[in-house]
Amino acid sequence: MSINLGMPALPPPTLAPRRKTRQIKVGKVLVGGDAPVSVQSMTTTPTNDVNKTLQQIAELTAAGCDIVRVACPRQEDADALAEIAQHSQIPVIADIHFQPGYVFAAIEAGCAAVRVNPGNIRKFDDQVKEIAAAAKDHGTSLRIGVNAGSLDKRLLEKYGKATPEALVESAVWEASLFEEHDFHDFKISVKHNDPVIMVRAYELLAERGDWPLHLGVTEAGPAFQGTIKSSVAFGALLSKGIGDTIRVSLSAPPVEEVKVGLQILQSLNLRERKLEIVSCPSCGRAQVDVYTLAEQVTAGLEGMEVPLRVAVMGCVVNGPGEAREADLGVASGNGKGQIFVKGEVIKTVPEAAIVETLIEEAMRIAEEMGDPVEPGTPTVTAG
Repeated sequence: MSINLGMPALPPPTLAPRRKTRQIKVGKVLVGGDAPVSVQSMTTTPTNDVNKTLQQIAELTAAGCDIVRVACPRQEDADALAEIAQHSQIPVIADIHFQPGYVFAAIEAGCAAVRVNPGNIRKFDDQVKEIAAAAKDHGTSLRIGVNAGSLDKRLLEKYGKATPEALVESAVWEASLFEEHDFHDFKISVKHNDPVIMVRAYELLAERGDWPLHLGVTEAGPAFQGTIKSSVAFGALLSKGIGDTIRVSLSAPPVEEVKVGLQILQSLNLRERKLEIVSCPSCGRAQVDVYTLAEQVTAGLEGMEVPLRVAVMGCVVNGPGEAREADLGVASGNGKGQIFVKGEVIKTVPEAAIVETLIEEAMRIAEEMGDPVEPGTPTVTAG
C-alpha cells in the first residue's frame, strides 16, 4: 500500500494575509512584499575579532539564520566590516550608534544594510542627505531602528515616556527625512521591552505607511522569559499579517534566538514546518513515562530536517487519535506501543522497543522522501 508521507502539497493556511509592503533587498535576501518572513540574529563576539565573528556567523547560518547583524561601536570594528561582509555566507547588517562616520564606513565596506538609531547618532538629521546618497550609490538598504531606551529627547518631553505614539512619531519623522531625498530602501523597527506597548506601536506604524517592518521585543530577557515575550508579541502581530523580518532578543547564545524565531514562524505556517515532535504533557492516565520517551525520540532524531510530524502519546484516551493525525506516531499503553504511519497501524511493539522503532521508521520515511539528514534540532510541542 502506498502511503503519502510528509506535509500537504497545498500551502498551509495562515491566520491572515500578509500586509502589503514595499520590498527591499538586504543583500541576497528580499524583505517585504511577498518575500517570506526572514529571521535575524546578532553576533556577540567583538566585531574586530574577524575569525570569531565569522565562526559565529557560520553557526548562525547552519541554524537557519537569514540575516546577521554585527555591532560597530569602535573604529576597529568599522575597519573589520569589509572582511566580514566579504566572507559571511549570509547578508551582514552593521549596527551603528553614536558615530555617523561609521555609517559611511559600513556602506563603503560592502555591508548589505546598515541599522541606524536616530535617537543615538549625533546630529543624525543633518546627515540624512549624505547617508541616503551613499546608500543609494552602493545599493545598501537601511533600517531605521527606534528604541524605547534611546528615544529622541524632544519626543520624551512631549509624551513623558516611550509610548506607542512616541515611538511611531519618531519612526515616521525619520522615514520622512529619507523620503524627502527620494530614498525608500529602508525598513523600520519600533522596539520596546513591554510586548503590549511594542504590539500597539507596530499596529499604529502599519497604519501609517507601507514600509517593511522588522519586529523585535528589545531586552526581552533570559531564554525562557524572552521566548515567551517574543512569541506573544510576534504572534499577535504576525497573525494579523504585520511583520516582514524578525529578531528574537535573548540573553542566550545567538543560535537559540534563531531556533525560537524559526519555530514561531513554523507554528504560524509562515515557514515550512520541519521535524516536529508532538507529545502529550502526561497526566494520571499515562501508562508510560512520556517525558523520557519524548526526550529519547527527540535526541534520536536530532539532525533530521524533513517536514515530518511525530506524535509520542502516553495513554489510550487521546493517544490513538493524535497518533493517527501525525505522519508517524505511537499510542502507548499496557506495556506496548501501537506504531502509526499516516493513520495506519503498521505494528505493535513492546514498550522497550518504542523509541528504536520510531527512529527506524522516521529514517525510512526520510529516505523515501529523498531528504538528507542534516544537522538541526527538532522541537518538542506539548499537546
